[in-house]
Formats: sequence, C-alpha cells, structure tokens
Amino acid sequence: MDSSTLPTPEFFDTKNVGTVWRIPYEQRAKEARDFSHRTSLKPASTDQTKTWLMLIDVQNTFCIPEFELYVGGRSGRGAVEDNRRLCEFIYRNLGTISHITATMDTHKTMQVFHAIFFVDKNGNHPVPYTDIHAAELLDGTWTFNTALASQFSIAPEYGQQMMIHYAEELEKKGKYALTIWPYHAMLGGIGHALVSSVEEALFFHSIARDTQYDIEIKGNKPFTENYSVIGPEVLTGPMGETLGTHNMKFIEQLQQFDKLIIAGQAKSHCVAWTVSDLLNDINEVDTKLAKKIYLLDDCSSPVVVPDVVDHTDAANAAYEKFAKAGMHIVRSIDSF
Repeated sequence: MDSSTLPTPEFFDTKNVGTVWRIPYEQRAKEARDFSHRTSLKPASTDQTKTWLMLIDVQNTFCIPEFELYVGGRSGRGAVEDNRRLCEFIYRNLGTISHITATMDTHKTMQVFHAIFFVDKNGNHPVPYTDIHAAELLDGTWTFNTALASQFSIAPEYGQQMMIHYAEELEKKGKYALTIWPYHAMLGGIGHALVSSVEEALFFHSIARDTQYDIEIKGNKPFTENYSVIGPEVLTGPMGETLGTHNMKFIEQLQQFDKLIIAGQAKSHCVAWTVSDLLNDINEVDTKLAKKIYLLDDCSSPVVVPDVVDHTDAANAAYEKFAKAGMHIVRSIDSF
C-alpha cells in the first residue's frame, strides 16, 4: 500500500476517534461521491489487484477508554491510537482497498465466559478476570449455575459435566484457561457497535468505491468462547453435541484475493487466534497463501490490565510465529 495515495477527507478529526457519536450518513454519502469524482476513483469491482481488509472486533467495548474491555496496551492509549492510524490508513488507501470485512464480538448475558455461569459453594459468582481450571470444577470450587439449566434444556448435573469437559479441552489444546470476562459486547448495547470513526470510514469507502463491506458476527454461542472469527475454542460437548462450527469461508475468500490486511483488537486474543486459525487452514490448503497476509502491527494492541494481566509478550510471540510462516508484519504507513 502507498501511504501517499489519497488525502484524508477534511471531516476526519483524530480527536473523535476515542468517542461515540452519530454519523451523518447522508452528508458523508454526498462527500464520498464528490471525493470519488474529484480523485477519479473507480468501482472496487474493477480493481486489478484485489485487496481485502479484515478488521477484528473494532467495537466500542474494546476501543473506547470508558467501556468494558478497553484494550489500552501498555501505553494506556492502545486502541484509540490504533484506530486513529487505521482510519488514516483506510482513507489514504481508499483506491486500493477492494473489500472490507468487520468482525463483531457478539454476546448475551448467559455465556460460559460470564460470571453468571458459575457459583462457588456459597452461591457467589466469580469476579471478572478469574481463571477457571478443570481441577477447580472437579473439586467443586466452581460449579455450573444450575438455575440456568432449564434455559438450555439440559439437566443441572449435565451442565457441570459440560463445564468440566470444556475446561479439560482448553487445557489439552494449550489455550488460555477459561477466563471470566466482564460483561461486554452485549448484543443490542452501545458497546457492541463499531467505533464511530471506523464505521464512518467503512461507510465512506462503501459509497466511494461502490462496494458493500461485510459484517461477520462471532461469539454468540452460549457454551464456547469464540476469540477467533474462524471457529470457537471447543467444537463439541461431552456427548459430541455441536457447540460451534469451523468457518471455511475465510480460507476460501483468501484464495480469491491478492492481499489480506488484518488489524483490530485485541492483538493477544481475537486477532492472534483468528490469524492462527487461518494459518492452520492455510497449512491444510496451500502454505504459499500465507504470503498474501499483511498484519498491521501498529493498528492492534494486546490485552493489558495493570496489576492483573499483561499479554504483550504472548501477542508478540504469536506475531513472530506468523512471520516465520510467511506473513508480513507491517505498519500502516509502510509501502507494501
């Protein structure tokens, strides 16, 4: 991508990236059409080089400082600065980005990573950021909240069996332990929405290039986590029942594009695990496909909760693995 391709539209204000506001769609649509005519942009369908931009969970819940799971990184400004650079990248490269996909973490109250799913011997729910291990489920430190059983049409005892199976499967795969996250990305809530400045950039691109961006929902299955948009952490329950499915759409789409650029939040979790799953699919189909992928390193930050957790090193290690597989680690201002 060429960082000097196009000017950033005058309406874009970097001070607004960390806030939530209403997009004036009709005004932006007119400005996008005028911008397209003024800069001689062609419809995306005419692009000779097909470039796909995938944005992972660029939502208020992760990207706005006062929201539930703000990804501040070690600087504390992580997601806000990431999105400033991301918006500028989209506007500069409006004429070369052919297609955009935005994934959206999507949750309801009753899900396995929310506190209400578990109780201790006194009926208390775990606090946010508690890790629940298989051993703690086996010894009764934590148990499935049987009050929820009827909502899922399961026996209360089977709920506990499902939790043990789930935690054991995570441990077998070497994944992070089952983490209780604060309630976040709640379907229908303001935290679920895309960051206003990023949505505005996507809308502007859609009008200017005559192409519809995609929204890909993930994370709405009650009995499994879904960090990766490609598939859940655990596919089946103890009786072989389906908890979620592996989505082959992305590897199939990758084969149709010349470049895939990936950015979003959080680098240590949903971004890293999406790329990891995609790499697994690549290794099954054609290892050379990895060379099509560009990771915008300055448009993603790791989960860091001061004095609680810091996943910076894990995120960097994952990116080193991706680079060794042939993917490109780049910055938003690089030419590539």
